[in-house]
Amino acid sequence: MKLSAKAEYACVALLELAGGDRTGQPIRIRNIAANQGIPERFLVQILLVLKSAGLVESTRGAAGGYRLSRQPETITVLEVVEAIDGRSGPSRGEAGTSAHPMGRALSKIWREAEARERLFLNGITLVDVLARVEAPDDSMYQI
Repeated sequence: MKLSAKAEYACVALLELAGGDRTGQPIRIRNIAANQGIPERFLVQILLVLKSAGLVESTRGAAGGYRLSRQPETITVLEVVEAIDGRSGPSRGEAGTSAHPMGRALSKIWREAEARERLFLNGITLVDVLARVEAPDDSMYQI
């Protein structure tokens, strides 16, 4: 599975919506763009796709903006990526037509890796990512 910059920006924008305003009030595009360093024009395109996918809703007017259409604990990273990039096309494993046993074995491994990746991303919600943002990085160690 390849992750586009657009999909990463979509995840960041949804995280901003999930963590930015606990009152449920819409957040303006310009605020998201400024807070996250995403070009406004690009963000508009992304939010329109996310809206058609049912992940965000918009409100017009002076107090308008965007908000999540569902609770952040029900939106997975996989949903966001697939909304933006679509379901990934044939992987190397599906495209491989090798008649050689080694080629077939590798094809099975590529398919399994993609299935595990999809399963992993489907198990991570926006709330999970926000928790990682707020938690200290345990992967660092000191000598």
